Amino acid sequence: MIEMSGGEERQYRLGYAGDTLNTAWYMRALLGPDWQVDYVTALGDDRYSGDIRGFLDSHKIGTGHIATVANKRPGLYMIHQDKGDRHFTYWRENSAARQLADDKEALARAVEGADIIYFSGITLAILQPRARGRLLGAIVTARDAGARVVFDPNLRPALWSSPRVMASMLTAAASLCDVVLPTHSDEAPLFGDKNVEDTANRYLELGVEEVAVKDGANRAVIASRAEQVSVSPPKADNVVDATGAGDSFNGAYLCARIAGRGLDEAATAAHRVAGIVIGQKGALVDPALLRS
Repeated sequence: MIEMSGGEERQYRLGYAGDTLNTAWYMRALLGPDWQVDYVTALGDDRYSGDIRGFLDSHKIGTGHIATVANKRPGLYMIHQDKGDRHFTYWRENSAARQLADDKEALARAVEGADIIYFSGITLAILQPRARGRLLGAIVTARDAGARVVFDPNLRPALWSSPRVMASMLTAAASLCDVVLPTHSDEAPLFGDKNVEDTANRYLELGVEEVAVKDGANRAVIASRAEQVSVSPPKADNVVDATGAGDSFNGAYLCARIAGRGLDEAATAAHRVAGIVIGQKGALVDPALLRS
């Protein structure tokens, strides 16, 4: 999506972001050169769609599986700060990304041979019901072929027709996954989780192998079938913009796990990266800041 951030004196900075793209950005920044990171979506044939492709290419995020939809454009959102918190306004009703799963064969090619597939609840929310089925079907086929599937439920009630549909769809999607990366404060109102442990246990009971539950500035709970740890983030001295913090946590956590780190080490690394991100404006920060 097109991101308009800043907003001081009604002056905004144009950038590109979006929940799954943010995580891809941080994984590309933190993974070694032996790993390839590709992004699967749909863009239009307008100037800004071309700019997004160029932006991804220039940062070594693969665009070979991005479809082009004639007469469509990217979605757009604006971030503004109010009373110490961020607020979003979206324009994405006619976004090309809503058609990312329309071509079943292209979708199958996009995930074929992948080691890790990452998607989110927003990915599902913007699709039509039949397209959701095509996406999940492609993911199941890839998982059966050896891919590891990772899911951030990323609840956005405004994108769904009802809470019931949202809850059932996200639960069904999570049951197909190896790793789930939920946010407790998002999940609790829908599922009735009393604490972060409840959120973790609910996903483990679905058969998920590993769950990392984020909770903003509070402790994260990381759980597998054999282990559970609680890791608190360091105190943030300079919170500028929390946009993308959870997505960056996800990317850093997955990179640490890929590198063979344990649950607690991975969560500590993820908190560190998220702490850097909230000290900058916008969802994507300069990769050089992450390596300092």
